[in-house]
Amino acid sequence: MAALTALTVALAGIWALLPASAQAEGGFTIDGTQLIDANGNPFIMRGSTHADVWYQGEWASFEEISDLGANTIRVVLGSGERAWGVTSAQRVADIVAECKEQRVICVLEVHDTTGYGEQAGAASLDQAVDYWEGLYSVLEGEEAYVLINIGNEPIGNTDPAQWTQATVDAVERMRSIGFEHTLVVDAPNWGQDWTNTMRANAPTVAAADPLGNTLFSVHMYQVYSSPQTVIDYFDAFEAMDLPLIVGEYADTHQGSTVAWETIQSEAQARGIGWIGWSYSGNSDPILDQVLSFDPNQMTTYGERIFESANGIQATAERASVFGDDPDPTTEEPTTDEPTTGGPTEGDCSASVSVANNWGSGWQGNVTVTATDGALDGWKLTWTWAGSTTITSSWNTTLTTSGANVTAQDVGWNGTVASGQSREVFGFIASGPTGTPAVTCEAI
Repeated sequence: MAALTALTVALAGIWALLPASAQAEGGFTIDGTQLIDANGNPFIMRGSTHADVWYQGEWASFEEISDLGANTIRVVLGSGERAWGVTSAQRVADIVAECKEQRVICVLEVHDTTGYGEQAGAASLDQAVDYWEGLYSVLEGEEAYVLINIGNEPIGNTDPAQWTQATVDAVERMRSIGFEHTLVVDAPNWGQDWTNTMRANAPTVAAADPLGNTLFSVHMYQVYSSPQTVIDYFDAFEAMDLPLIVGEYADTHQGSTVAWETIQSEAQARGIGWIGWSYSGNSDPILDQVLSFDPNQMTTYGERIFESANGIQATAERASVFGDDPDPTTEEPTTDEPTTGGPTEGDCSASVSVANNWGSGWQGNVTVTATDGALDGWKLTWTWAGSTTITSSWNTTLTTSGANVTAQDVGWNGTVASGQSREVFGFIASGPTGTPAVTCEAI
């Protein structure tokens, strides 16, 4: 982690931020693992997805997602091969204009390609490029505001090896048409790349782009239930010096838990962009960030996307092409004394549980219980019995000294109602699994 911090500092020195008034011509580009905006500044996506082709009456979603702090919206389009129809050129032009009005970067994706080779009726990437060719006049000149996700999850689990040549051909054809936008390419295996086809062949696809402006996108669902699988995938692209985003993810999928906290914390540490699926309207509402397209009905999953320690509101920064952000996401604190008493310090207890164990490491979760009155903050200490070492953590200020561990809340997760228990943070550890006795102190 220290090496990553040093890298972040070094990158900040290389890319001194340009003022918005000095906007450069052109659009997004790639520099190593980084996506660079038209002003030459790194841009890290933090966004949500809106399924416009299915919910054209929910136009307010663009403003709502922006108001929740997102700097990116991935927009679902239809190319005409599937039952949901075609997103017209005029509709696409309106979407781009609305994204610019709401000061969010627009990632446009053709959804008809989903599961090609396995899903009946799915479009090929070549058919997706046909659709994009028809939009060239609409998208030309929008390179600073729009990224083109050529096809969503373009290969299923049947013959995923076909992904490499199909993607090379699509990239080359997009360039021959004249598109200079950053091109986003999704992985096979319904986006999850469990065969590591994209991971192994990404250099081939990158080399096929004469502009060197291709961004790779993996979708992290149940294949990534273990934090280590997330870390390994991120490590692979970092080692290849190739750019990666998590183009879709959720906290659970098809009954399996997804390592969403690791996705967010590791992405934040490495400067990797991510986009959560999706804002609303899913057939399974467990994937809805808000219910019924109502931002006042945010789900637990939505809170994890927008309000968690490494979520959108804590980490998103507007693209510099929009100038300074006039809408801070946090309010100035008030110094007024409350007229009624707030939470009082109470006694507490805490425990460590083993969430996942993959042999070379394991994930632990920590729960705090307010045993005698509400808590306004907590401090935990414990000692490992063996050689266990914590390698990373989230949602806590954590220090170690030998086998001794001290962890403290980070503000938002310090409150626990009287008599209630709350899972407050997690960590990744190496060495033996353990559930040591934890001392909890109310602070």
